[in-house]
Amino acid sequence: MSHPTAQNSPAPNSRTSRVSVVVIGYNDAAHIADAVRSALAQGPVVREVIAVDDCSTDGSAEILAALAEGDRRVRVIRRASNSGGCGTPRNDGIDAASAPYVMFLDSDDVLPPGAAVALLAAAERHGCEVASGLCVRRELPSGREVPWQPELYAKARLVARPELRTRLVHDTLCVNKLYRADFLREHGIRFPEGRFIYEDFVFTARMLAAGPRIALVPDTVYVWHVRRAAAKLSISLDRAGIANWQARMEAHRQSVEILRDARGAGGKRLARAARAKFVDHGLRMYTRELPARGEEYQREWWSLTRAYLTTFDAADLDAAPAPGRVIARVILASGQPRDLARLKQVAARPARLVPPYPRAADATPVWADDLPHVTLEHLLVRPMRLLPLAVDGELRPRAGGTRLTLRLRELYGRVAQAGPATVDVELIHRQSGLPGLRRTAAFGPERPGATWTATVLLDLGALDGAVWDVRLRLHFDDGTSRDTTARAVAGPGLLRRTVVPGGRRGILLVQPYATQAGNLSLRLAPGVRGVAGVVKRRLARWLRRARSVAGARGR
Repeated sequence: MSHPTAQNSPAPNSRTSRVSVVVIGYNDAAHIADAVRSALAQGPVVREVIAVDDCSTDGSAEILAALAEGDRRVRVIRRASNSGGCGTPRNDGIDAASAPYVMFLDSDDVLPPGAAVALLAAAERHGCEVASGLCVRRELPSGREVPWQPELYAKARLVARPELRTRLVHDTLCVNKLYRADFLREHGIRFPEGRFIYEDFVFTARMLAAGPRIALVPDTVYVWHVRRAAAKLSISLDRAGIANWQARMEAHRQSVEILRDARGAGGKRLARAARAKFVDHGLRMYTRELPARGEEYQREWWSLTRAYLTTFDAADLDAAPAPGRVIARVILASGQPRDLARLKQVAARPARLVPPYPRAADATPVWADDLPHVTLEHLLVRPMRLLPLAVDGELRPRAGGTRLTLRLRELYGRVAQAGPATVDVELIHRQSGLPGLRRTAAFGPERPGATWTATVLLDLGALDGAVWDVRLRLHFDDGTSRDTTARAVAGPGLLRRTVVPGGRRGILLVQPYATQAGNLSLRLAPGVRGVAGVVKRRLARWLRRARSVAGARGR
């Protein structure tokens, strides 16, 4: 049901107002007004904002009705029943759109100023069916922004056919793009209906299979809000159950079929690139999380993944970067979960290969003695800047200087051959991405031909209270270098909170910890107030867990 348009704002000019923005939402009263306002703020280029409410019960409908009263460009469609997903309400928006171009916006995200103008200008300049720009993932509440697929949007370019830029399959988002509406309708490009997770995968595959001309712009055109601490995670972030992985594989399978069935050889190239992307992105991401799951999940995940990977050709795996390819080959070679902690390190970015380092009878590097056919011969020829070097990091907070010890491990003779020389250590502010401290230390042999060590003293009191990531640049005598991270090492006195004197506020709480990928990072809380805040939050978490346990026992 559509809400009548308001009469207290100027009517849009159909010649200059060229874009319909489709905003979808379900029970998101806290954020949907911000999304709609960000679309209206794009200016007169937006003819209408079609807000599709998927039968919310939290007051979203009333909020949208008020927005429609205030601006005639807002059109509200309220579905009579909840669809269970994002595809059906977006399809409703496509059907209702009256402008020549369509964009999509989720209720918990926003469009940055100028996004619609930048995309429309590129589309009309080149006369193309699709224009696509940079999306940034904004972590909340920290505000840290991470660009999504920045390699695609480093500069403006026109892609005459999708197969000429196969990396397009890596950007599966539908929301950072502007589409010509008659192109979508002519080719029947729609989202899967109902509760279909990762519907973007299928929609984007249908779009690419239709062979549009695509304009790429370097402008930021979409802000994707990531709320990991929300009471209810978004569909894509809620990966705790095996159903999420099943849905991801099914969406990917359908996408590959769509691309493969496209006319001409271009579709096959795109399908192969999509499978390589699955191995390098999806497979690595879920592998990093696997050690933290329960045994039942691990067994089911391994079985499902192994079955899906058997549908890949050898060339599909060969097209993927080495870390994902190694993970896939280990899964295919073993009927049961194995080496999960080691696979997690390979799945990290950048990848790390930790010991052991076995060889086959002919001296070829292999994953394990009992898997000699999973060979790692690429490690003997890859350039040093791409090798999965393993560096263990031990951070010991102390008064007068925190000691960081780094241990670089040998890798089939490549490290000794290059000659470890020095390491640059940087502490990078998690939110801003700016460096805080930088130190350089020389490597010395700890065990000849096995490990090299370097130690630096860090004055953490000079840093702000925040999360700091440890970044390394290894330098070798042969002139090569490698950017990497340190693997957080657990052990007595390691990875625990420590209060040390010093700094601008007298005392400093230091907590080294391992990120989900196993990288060494640290949290700093300076001053008595900062330390007390951390202790208070820790006590609150302990009390919540205690009440939960007591409640479970009472039942």
